[in-house]
Amino acid sequence: MSRLGTLGARLYRGEVGYDFIGKRKIWYGISILITITAIVGLAVSGLNMGIEFKGGAVFTTPKTSVTVAKAEDLATEASGHQAIVQKLGNGGLRIQITEVDTAKSDEIKNTLSKDLDVPAEKIAADLVGPSWGEQIANKAWTGLGIFMVLVVIYLAIAFEWRMAIAALVALIHDITITVGVYALVGFEVTPGTVIGLLTILGYSLYDTVVVFDSLKEGTHGITKQTRWTYSEIANRSINGTLVRSINTTVVALLPVAGLLFIGGGVLGAGMLNDISLALFVGLAAGAYSSIFIATPLVADLKERDPQMKALKKRILAKRAAAAAKGESAEDEQPDDDHPQDAAPAAAVVGQRQQPPRGQGRTPGKRR
Repeated sequence: MSRLGTLGARLYRGEVGYDFIGKRKIWYGISILITITAIVGLAVSGLNMGIEFKGGAVFTTPKTSVTVAKAEDLATEASGHQAIVQKLGNGGLRIQITEVDTAKSDEIKNTLSKDLDVPAEKIAADLVGPSWGEQIANKAWTGLGIFMVLVVIYLAIAFEWRMAIAALVALIHDITITVGVYALVGFEVTPGTVIGLLTILGYSLYDTVVVFDSLKEGTHGITKQTRWTYSEIANRSINGTLVRSINTTVVALLPVAGLLFIGGGVLGAGMLNDISLALFVGLAAGAYSSIFIATPLVADLKERDPQMKALKKRILAKRAAAAAKGESAEDEQPDDDHPQDAAPAAAVVGQRQQPPRGQGRTPGKRR
């Protein structure tokens, strides 16, 4: 078995682990810092909205020897607006200029014909009105709002309202970071970007629900035992699904990274950047939020419940009494009526935990 597979099995059995819940304030702090940076970048730089949202003209030329940099300078000078130029596979150029009307478009076309030494009739000009982009934006916001509402309703029914709130916070966290990166990097926002943003929500939610499902199973009948707190079982749930989350994220990121860095960077396929950057940042943020934000937040909310407070108080009192006698509270035989009494993961990766009698059962299942 591979090392990663062996580690995954040991994490699942609770033989090793990492205290994600105990260090949740660190993760919250990191997320707040990243989110503030994203918001500041958005406020200072703003989003570089594409022609589909601003409106403008797209000029496509036949094969020409003029370089992209030279064409950008000529188009910017001819239009008075910043131009975006891409080299096409047939050797032609795609020149995109925002905020250009019909009258201005004809003038720019004639100027480009002279500067690029290309017949004006061979330059194709397409005008895009800003109303089309506005419709796309409105529909995207509507779709996002409906998606969020349905997610909250589903999670509240399938799990509980605390998990629904935590998942919603994680989704907002992922969207904010992705949008902030677009503002900081200066990538153009196009309909492809909107598609990418909506796509990452599903990936983010998938990892979160996997952990929540394990947590729901592990905490079934939790108040009937006095061995483990809600946070400790939540920590075990994260560790038990950690390798699966890592594998899923890496497999999803590899083809997206190929689109972004090879397709968009090396090959110069700029249009691929629209969707690939949103997917790359969103997938990474989604994996982070499902592990470091969503589940710790559920534990925080759950530990405020009077029943969980009382349970934690009983558990700590029991452990203190056992320590005073020089015994370990974990050495007791787990009650078969309380299947979640299996030991949780150790606090630190690499720290061997001595499994008590009855160890090896999955929380929430009988032998």
